[in-house]
Amino acid sequence: MSFPGEDEVLDVLDRVSRSVVNISTVKFVHAMFYQVVPVRGVGSGTIINSKGHILTNYHVVRGAKKISVTLWNGEVFEGKVIGSCSLHDIAVVKVDVDGLPVAELGDSDKLRVGQRVYAIGNPFGLAGGPTVTSGVISALNRTIEAEEVLLENLVQTDAAINPGNSGGPLVDVLGRVVAINTAIVPFAQGIGFAVPINVAKRCSAEIIEGVTHLRPWIGILGMSLTKGVARQYNLPPVEGVLVTRVVESGPAYSAGIEAGDIILRLNGIRIRSIEELIREVHKRKIGEKVHVDVLKRGEEQSIEVTLSGAL
Repeated sequence: MSFPGEDEVLDVLDRVSRSVVNISTVKFVHAMFYQVVPVRGVGSGTIINSKGHILTNYHVVRGAKKISVTLWNGEVFEGKVIGSCSLHDIAVVKVDVDGLPVAELGDSDKLRVGQRVYAIGNPFGLAGGPTVTSGVISALNRTIEAEEVLLENLVQTDAAINPGNSGGPLVDVLGRVVAINTAIVPFAQGIGFAVPINVAKRCSAEIIEGVTHLRPWIGILGMSLTKGVARQYNLPPVEGVLVTRVVESGPAYSAGIEAGDIILRLNGIRIRSIEELIREVHKRKIGEKVHVDVLKRGEEQSIEVTLSGAL
C-alpha cells in the first residue's frame, strides 16, 4: 500500500479545508435580576452535500437563536438547524446556497490505532480560515460523560482539539472525513474525542430525510466498577456500574435509582461495565419495563424501570 507524500497531503488538506465552515451562534440566557443577555458561541462544521447541509455538534448549536456560517473564502450566510441527534452530539445546519465544496466522508469502521489523522476547525473563532493540527488515532470505542449524556464508541486522538474545533472534521491522509470532533477533556493534554463518521452519517441522513429514530434510554451516567476500583474508593468489592449522576425526570430518577447506587444486573443479566449496560438497554424497546438489580446503601434491591426514548 502506498502513502501520499508530504506535498500531496498538503494539497489534500487545502482541499478539505474549503469544506470546513465557522459557525457563530447567539444564545439568550437569564442573568441576575431576571435580565436576558446574549451569549456568543463558536464552533465548526463540515459541508456534507452541495445543497448546503452542514454537519456539526449538537452542543454547538443547542439553544441558538441566531446562527451565522462563514465559508473558507469569508462569505457569511444565515444558518438554520433542521434537526439533531443529542444522543451522539450531532446536528445538521442548513444554509440556502448551492454548489458548495463538499467533504468526502470515509468509513470509520476501518480506523486503526496509530493511524495518522488531521483535525480541522476554527479554534476560538479566530479569523483567517480553518486551522489544521495533526496526530494519530490513540484509541477506539471510548466512552465519556458529557453534561447529561454518555457519549459512547468515540474515537480518541492526540491531535490538538481546542474550543471552536467542535463540529469540524477529523480526516485521514487521503482527506476522507473519519470522525467529527466533539469534545476535549478539561485540564488534560493530548486527549481529544470525535464521533465516528459512520454514526454521524446515519444521524445526518435521518435528519435530512425527516426520519426520527428514538433509542431506549435509562437516564443515568455512570462508570464501570471493578473490584480493584471499588477497593481503591472504599466501595463494596463488586463489579458493576457505579451511578455517578441520575438525569432528573428520566426513567431511573422516576424509579428511585440514585447517584452512588451500583447496578449489578438488568433483567437477570450480569452487568460488568457501562458499555454492557448501554448495549443491554439498546436491545430493549421504548416503554418496556426492566428489572434493575442495584446495590443501594449496602443492600441489594430490584427496581423496576420503564425505559423512555432519546434522540
